[in-house]
Amino acid sequence: MLKTKSGKRIDWSIFIPVLLLLAIGVFVLNSLSFLTASYLLFVALGIFAFVFFVNIDFEVLSIFSTIFYISSIFFLLAPIFIGTVTRGTTRWISVGSYTIQPAEIVRPLLLVFFATTLVNSKKNLPHLTRGILLFLLPTFLILIQPSLGVTILTTAGFIGVLLASHFPRKYYFIGIFLACLLLPIGWNLLADYQKQRIFTFFMPGSDPQGVGYNSIQSMISVGSGKIFGRGLGRGIGTQLSFLPERQTDFIFASISEELGLVGAGLVLLITFFLLFRLVKIIETSRDWVGRAYVAGFFLAFFGQVVIHVGMNIGILPITGVPYPLLSAGGSSLIATLAGLGIVASVSRST
Repeated sequence: MLKTKSGKRIDWSIFIPVLLLLAIGVFVLNSLSFLTASYLLFVALGIFAFVFFVNIDFEVLSIFSTIFYISSIFFLLAPIFIGTVTRGTTRWISVGSYTIQPAEIVRPLLLVFFATTLVNSKKNLPHLTRGILLFLLPTFLILIQPSLGVTILTTAGFIGVLLASHFPRKYYFIGIFLACLLLPIGWNLLADYQKQRIFTFFMPGSDPQGVGYNSIQSMISVGSGKIFGRGLGRGIGTQLSFLPERQTDFIFASISEELGLVGAGLVLLITFFLLFRLVKIIETSRDWVGRAYVAGFFLAFFGQVVIHVGMNIGILPITGVPYPLLSAGGSSLIATLAGLGIVASVSRST
């Protein structure tokens, strides 16, 4: 354990894999010529957020959970009024020369609220319905930006919290049934380009120069790395810009091309060690609310890794989800490190 200034202990089994993934991300982004001063600033802010939340007992965070929720709603409304339009979407707001994505920043705060609300509520249908309605409001605001990837991750986090809240099983079956009924509504809320991505997933070769281009180039980059990779700075798809968004949505493909199966395997090994540690915290934590938070964070983190890797190797549709702690997205990086800081705070109660 590592002690902070306040005498609190940081779990090395969380801290070390976080630092390793950040280090790999720095080296890869440098080889891709995307290691900028702004990214390093986000790394510093993310580490600060991690240490900040480690030093706060989770019970204290729970007290402010309602404030977190209300603040998150206002923060999600901000892009509608003062957002920056990029590629037809309004997900970011400008802060000086930087842009941040509110939907990413609020995810760990919403998890604290959902964990506190659901665990401390009565385990009956009215209270479950209330929790679902509270979840649907921020999720709707994220979906209409539109940001399908963050919507999926927010939903995964809520499901993780819900499963750890010990509601009667019959309510889960009812929820699955209602979710199936609502799928047509969710489909109609998707933007045209999001629907096209899903169609192209089943037939990527139908539009190789259009919507299917990203998926095809990603699979080419992954395969061309072979066992040991072409070497940092020597990838064809990454260095000649055949691979789009190689620093964010397709950073796993960049790692696979330049560092090969060995490098990609190392990244996955470190990631799953971190996920294993989260599972152990869920099993041993004496704080039921904290346990529910970690369960939600685990499912969202795991889902993010699966979706990112899946879309990079062509087995899932492209949804614009970054690899946690590796991709260049500053908002995602800060949110992930803040969320892990809260996890580390919960781990002190084990």
